[in-house]
Amino acid sequence: MEFRDLKKQYQVLKKDIDNAVQSLCENAQFIGGAPVKELESALADYVGVKHCITCANGTDALSLAAMAWGIGPGDAVFVPDFTYFASGEIVAFEGATPIFVDVCKDTYNIDPDKLEIAISQVKKEGKLKPKAVIAVDLFGLPADFDRISTICRNNDLLLLEDGAQGFGGSLNEKRACSFGDISTTSFFPAKPLGCYGDGGAVFTNNDEWADLIRSYAVHGKGSSKYDNIRVGVNSRLDSIQAAILGVKFKAFKDYELKDVNKVADKYTEFLTAGGAKEKGLTPPVVHEGFYSSWAQYTIQLPQSVDREKLQNELKAQGIPTMIYYIKPMHCQGAFDGTRSSIADCPVTENICKYVLSLPLDPYKTEEDVRFVTQSLLKQL
Repeated sequence: MEFRDLKKQYQVLKKDIDNAVQSLCENAQFIGGAPVKELESALADYVGVKHCITCANGTDALSLAAMAWGIGPGDAVFVPDFTYFASGEIVAFEGATPIFVDVCKDTYNIDPDKLEIAISQVKKEGKLKPKAVIAVDLFGLPADFDRISTICRNNDLLLLEDGAQGFGGSLNEKRACSFGDISTTSFFPAKPLGCYGDGGAVFTNNDEWADLIRSYAVHGKGSSKYDNIRVGVNSRLDSIQAAILGVKFKAFKDYELKDVNKVADKYTEFLTAGGAKEKGLTPPVVHEGFYSSWAQYTIQLPQSVDREKLQNELKAQGIPTMIYYIKPMHCQGAFDGTRSSIADCPVTENICKYVLSLPLDPYKTEEDVRFVTQSLLKQL
């Protein structure tokens, strides 16, 4: 069994993907051009924003947003403590200080109550200027943007939505990647909408920021790539990846997003029916009004379970599992000795010890899910 079955997906989409790539090769249109422009237009329309700027990867997407906002030394940027390293890395890379905030135990997303406390603490310290919040749509579930947006407005903070895992999710029928002043996503192959390499995108309704991001992404270009009006980077989505994404985006909209939700629902149904609660296992939660794109199906194991032993037992049965994430962000060695290592995040510290992600994709069958859940519950 594949953890996320990209091989099966390719077999289903093979004809269309092969035709799209072959057409590009025959035309020798490898950078930019119609495939990229068409994809950006389609993604912006789907998300519901004015601008979509594609780039080389999801980390660059975050960095480009930070560059457009001039984030730098002396700035404090608030980041969830339970997330992938890139969310905090890009802040430190710009010379600013990531301030790590605890998450909600049931959704894994940044806790608005803890966010307000962290902002107040930084203001009280008086050493850094609160500049922005990076809210991550972890595992496909949008963060609580109703509250987070209000907190940002009340504290004059910019809001950056890290939708690397969240593309396709929604809150009150508004789609992920539309909640931030700037929002980003990743097209890493294992993401809900993934290409066959690296890729990313930035979304915004702000014309000025969109122009800045397009410039920064191509060496700080002005009227052309040979007219350089600022120092930028080289971060483009190539045409082949755009063509592949065009095919996969259609499948994503037509059935994959619905099907992965059906698979996730089956996991929850079988785990509940199998006595997960009685065994101390906690399935993921999607609250009313939220819709997840299910980048991962992540459970919390009973504290008495040896997670490594369980993984090995499941692996012996052909069931792959993953741990996202093994340690809190504030405990990463890159932040040792910095203000970022100072964080009050007991929820994150606890769940890092017990989370486990199960195999999930739109092509998993009911039989697959039953096999995984039965095998898992037998080991508890």
